[in-house]
Amino acid sequence: MTRAQCFRLIAILTLAMPAHSLRAADAEPPWMTPDPAAVKRWQDMRFGMFIHWGPVSLTHQEIGWSRGAQTPIEEYDNLYKKFNPVKFNPGEWAAIARAAGMKYVVLTTKHHDGFCLFATKETDYNIMNSPFNRDVTRELADACRKQGVAFGTYYSVCDWHHPDFPLTSPGGKVKREKSDLDAYNRYLLAQIRELIVNCGPLLTIWNDVPQEFKGRGVKTIKMVRELQPDILINNRTGDGGDYDTPEQRIGGFNMQRPWESCMTISAHGHWAWGGPEDGVKPLSACLLMLIRAAGGDGNVLLNVGPTPEGVIEPCQVDRLKEIGAWLAKYGDSIYGTRGGPYKPTKSVASTRKGNTIYIHITGWPEETLTLPALPAKIVKSCVLTGGEATVKQTADGIEIAVPKADRQKIDTIVALELDKPAIGIEPLSVNPAGESLTTGKKAKASNVYQKLSHYGGASAVDDNEDTRWATDASTGPCWLEVDLGKPQTFDRAVIQECVDYGVRVKAFELQYKDGSEWKTFHSGKGIGKNLEVKFAPVTARIVRLNITEGKGGPTIWEFQLFAPAARKATP
Repeated sequence: MTRAQCFRLIAILTLAMPAHSLRAADAEPPWMTPDPAAVKRWQDMRFGMFIHWGPVSLTHQEIGWSRGAQTPIEEYDNLYKKFNPVKFNPGEWAAIARAAGMKYVVLTTKHHDGFCLFATKETDYNIMNSPFNRDVTRELADACRKQGVAFGTYYSVCDWHHPDFPLTSPGGKVKREKSDLDAYNRYLLAQIRELIVNCGPLLTIWNDVPQEFKGRGVKTIKMVRELQPDILINNRTGDGGDYDTPEQRIGGFNMQRPWESCMTISAHGHWAWGGPEDGVKPLSACLLMLIRAAGGDGNVLLNVGPTPEGVIEPCQVDRLKEIGAWLAKYGDSIYGTRGGPYKPTKSVASTRKGNTIYIHITGWPEETLTLPALPAKIVKSCVLTGGEATVKQTADGIEIAVPKADRQKIDTIVALELDKPAIGIEPLSVNPAGESLTTGKKAKASNVYQKLSHYGGASAVDDNEDTRWATDASTGPCWLEVDLGKPQTFDRAVIQECVDYGVRVKAFELQYKDGSEWKTFHSGKGIGKNLEVKFAPVTARIVRLNITEGKGGPTIWEFQLFAPAARKATP
């Protein structure tokens, strides 16, 4: 019996289960917990390729979101009749992923626009009815497995094309007069079943935008786990999942909950093909994504957007090969590691495996890197990237010095071998003043440049020097609001304005929310490149950087709050 036949048999048996069996499973649902071995395999991979592709590539506009916005709905929905990617070569795509050091691929099999890149029996709006008439999902799944690359499928929970889904374009903000969400849910489950049965086994089901699906996502999780027990499913089902998915930002340090940052290689943040002038991010930005994610114990899913002909842009391929060349040399410090013990900062990240801690030094604010003390003895050290390092360990901390000639432009890696396993060491904050309370927290802003998510408020609280909150050029006064998750006490703020294009903040206030009222606890005239302010301790959950006077579109690299420093007791 073939693998596909096995999956079909499981699907039939699942459908034939009596109702009382399903109720018993519901009483104690083991399927809500992922297979620990599967989670570890996925975490060990660390790096994957995301692919956003479809008929929308003919327009150079964003997939799904441009329907009814930049492209009229009728025109958008008929693009597939002209979609004929004759240069699509699944083996070549898989080889590009391998050359980049990527261990898995996730393909957008159905985005919010409803078009299916697989041979589905549930709708005619699919690739088999295009001039191309080939099941690209099945072909890519087979090609990836043949080359040792794991394969997963993105499947949008919402569907602005389907008549039974309650919302439609543009942006899922228009409510249909008539819809049937129960019928649509049956459609969704049937299609996800097709993907697992016909293209599996899959690494993951990557759901997205769970509009209207609260209370329904649990059915998706139950079904996929029954069809394939070791499959993973992300947190965008409508009812949670196995791992979190920060988007266009690197997640914060978290060893309790698996996570994966989905990022774009496009210089302009495009998911689908942005046209021949789109360009790519520099190598430094791409490597820092990977280094900081691994240091925070997360994965990176780096997106490419193929052309209408089915080709991954040569400039994207070249960048991916550069990343792969770096990983070929230094991948031991990324693959199969866990984050920490030192929490990532702008200048340092660390990973660990066995008895070794890999210190990734991405900046040198001082001539010597000083790290908190370790509850273990360093028995050996070396510089993976070449050269020599002086490592001094005392009861107070660790000092690492590398001659300037041996420092790498992007990342200098120093390996510290300990006298015991590194994984047992509790996470340590490198910042002597403590970890920023805002890092990785939820943030929103009054204005975001061209409504692009990678310029959103979260980019000002991700502790990433390559991302920023930006506003439209016409913006003056504006605000950034951060939810700390619970009431926190702080007495210091560090704000970094992007002044590369001029100083745009003329006056600002720091405020906290007290019920429905905003209260100001600090105000100032300008911010500039790096501003540190101190004030009487404030305890609050929701805080706002309120730019009261701005001009030309204020933009902020980072907004950080710090708890009061611990004070020694007086003898």
